[in-house]
Amino acid sequence: MSNVITASKLTLAYDNGKNEIIKNASFRVKKGEFVFITGPSGSGKSTLLKALYGALKPKSGILEVGNLDMSSISRSKLQKLRSKMGIIFQDYKLINEWTVEKNVILPLIISGYNTEVQDTQAKRLLRHVKLTEQAHRYPLELSGGEQQRVGVARALSKNPFLILADEPTGNLDEYSSNVIWDLLENACSQLGSTIVVVTHRIPSIFNIPYRQLIIENKGIYEVH
Repeated sequence: MSNVITASKLTLAYDNGKNEIIKNASFRVKKGEFVFITGPSGSGKSTLLKALYGALKPKSGILEVGNLDMSSISRSKLQKLRSKMGIIFQDYKLINEWTVEKNVILPLIISGYNTEVQDTQAKRLLRHVKLTEQAHRYPLELSGGEQQRVGVARALSKNPFLILADEPTGNLDEYSSNVIWDLLENACSQLGSTIVVVTHRIPSIFNIPYRQLIIENKGIYEVH
């Protein structure tokens, strides 16, 4: 099974390298794995996620995502890589002036898919996140849980090889949380997507095998 993510002696830092958040960390994530990244607040979970989608370059060491070196990746290759990923943000990052349906198909619009493909995917995904009735409403007319479900549907719109999620159920009600965990489980088990989730708390009921990595004292360790 090939590696989707490879980190070796990885150091991540802010303030021009002065403030090291993660130091000399090594880990691998294989194709089709579901990985939870846990650790105390401020330990570097979101920092690691930023590095994985190219918003923060490594200070030193090796970080490869999809066989691409994130230290030296060009802007065009990074855009291409991101187009094959699904990213679920904690603060949703929806376009408030666009309908729910249009938010869901944003990645397809950017990639130039025809309207027939866009419509088919929008209907399928909105059904999966149980928001079919909300298709023509706007994000600010929805609850927080519903907005996050739109964000998850958008992340899944292009059947991504890698999904990165930052606290996807952080402040959500139980119903929305369960919908999101079911969707992510299915993306992993049925689509074969590799999924990396930053979270404070792993759900008590989880129906597929997973790995847990914990960030502690600037290091990244496997939890067995």
